[in-house]
Amino acid sequence: MILQKKSPIPPSFIMNKPTILMYDTTLRDGTQGEGVSFSVTDKIRIAEKFDQFGIDYIEGGWPGSNPRDMAFFEAAKDLKLKHSKLAAFGSTRRANLKAEEDPQLQTLIDAETPVVTIFGKTWLLHVKEVIRVAPEENLAMIEDSVRFLKERGREVVYDAEHFYDGYADSPDYAMQTLEAAVKGGADFLALCDTNGGKLVGELAEMTKTVVERFPDTKVGVHCHNDSGLGVAVSLAGVEAGATMVQGTFNGYGERVGNANLTTILPNLALKMEYPLNCAEQLKRLRELSLFVADLANLEHDQKAPFVGLSAFTHKGGAHADATKKVSYSYEHVDPTKVGNKQRVLVSDMAGRSSLLMKAQELGFDLDRNSPETKVIIEKLKELEYNGYEFESADGSLRLLLDKLTDKHRSHFQFEGYRVIVERRSKAEAPISEATIKLKVDGETQYVVAEDPGPVGALDKALRLALAKSFPQLSELSLKDYKVRILDSKQGAEAKTRVLIESSDGSELWGTVGASDNIIEASWQAIRDSIEYKILLDESK
Repeated sequence: MILQKKSPIPPSFIMNKPTILMYDTTLRDGTQGEGVSFSVTDKIRIAEKFDQFGIDYIEGGWPGSNPRDMAFFEAAKDLKLKHSKLAAFGSTRRANLKAEEDPQLQTLIDAETPVVTIFGKTWLLHVKEVIRVAPEENLAMIEDSVRFLKERGREVVYDAEHFYDGYADSPDYAMQTLEAAVKGGADFLALCDTNGGKLVGELAEMTKTVVERFPDTKVGVHCHNDSGLGVAVSLAGVEAGATMVQGTFNGYGERVGNANLTTILPNLALKMEYPLNCAEQLKRLRELSLFVADLANLEHDQKAPFVGLSAFTHKGGAHADATKKVSYSYEHVDPTKVGNKQRVLVSDMAGRSSLLMKAQELGFDLDRNSPETKVIIEKLKELEYNGYEFESADGSLRLLLDKLTDKHRSHFQFEGYRVIVERRSKAEAPISEATIKLKVDGETQYVVAEDPGPVGALDKALRLALAKSFPQLSELSLKDYKVRILDSKQGAEAKTRVLIESSDGSELWGTVGASDNIIEASWQAIRDSIEYKILLDESK
């Protein structure tokens, strides 16, 4: 009997848990991460997606700090957000200057956002050595700035920068800075682990102290991941009484990043059973994570908890067998709850159960005990022994299963190829020429194509030969090309594995080739990619 998926942890619902508010700072703090950049249009699109998802607060940037953020807030005035509140970010007033005379505070008002978040100094080290003002003047800067914004109708989130380091250094003064913000009328006290160095226990204890000290003011946590604990300390802050969590999608941020909301959200909702305004949208979590990564022009983290491609992927035969029988035996949550899915990898480590699950995923219904299944397993192990690897090559695996189950229909008959690489002079770059001969619908195609590289020339020639019969191949693009030498001790005669990732704009698939000739290995992967594209279109 196969048991259905259910939570691996018995429900332990606790009455009267507060709703935890999600404060996203991807558009501001996230852009401080190395390699992260969003255009104004990108930021508008992300804000709209966050609103649809149910994020409570969206920090859009620091108006006045750069032209892009100024342009964003101007464009954001036309946004029709249904749930999220947009926040402008800035700092307390300058020293020895009245709040109403501070131009930076005025830009926060001019942004016309319902929420303003300002940060102030909590750590005496920063007060004395960085901004170099008297501790009393810093307290006045905090109180005056918060009051100025509140008097102009803004909801104010006060970010206590370096709170936890400041509290460890001087608890009394750190608390005085929070008192100054409360006197000014702050709606939230967000405690920042700006250096990302605090451990779970000490952060939880400090947060609890603040919650107890200010029972009438909401407390939030803003954590960084420098110790690899950004998620853990954020969750600890909630358990200590914080009702707002600040973070970024995919953990983008300065240095090694901010606390990752794509991990925090499902942990709060599915594991800790806290109410979230976005709880009903969690099944779109992976989709939103991919969307943000795409606009950041960064590769999505395959190993990311909950939303990564590998998050619910099984490779070992024993694991796959147990998962098939009792899904939650190796899955801590139902992957569909966060918009992900179970995957099984077929490799030489895989057993019969792995193959059956993977075949089912690809649309094949194999009998566990049939001779056909045994033949397929033996063939896969033989191919992997000879250098093939199907973990990232679903396209090649699907074609192979078609052939081994007599379902494959050849779309063309290959007769031969030739590749020539020529360099005519020192001044000229090498040029590659590929010739391909094959039959399509009984008609011989003999074509030649040129490209700077031999693999590109081979790809062009094959597409050219098939263009008349399969015009949809114009949609196909090679997204990635990886080469691995399998036994470097063999030198130039070593076996080579080529992995190609292809897309037609809506689907993404991988194909593989292996040979002691890199052109042949590339040909195999290219041929499979094109055949799989034709197969996809036929199935549609």
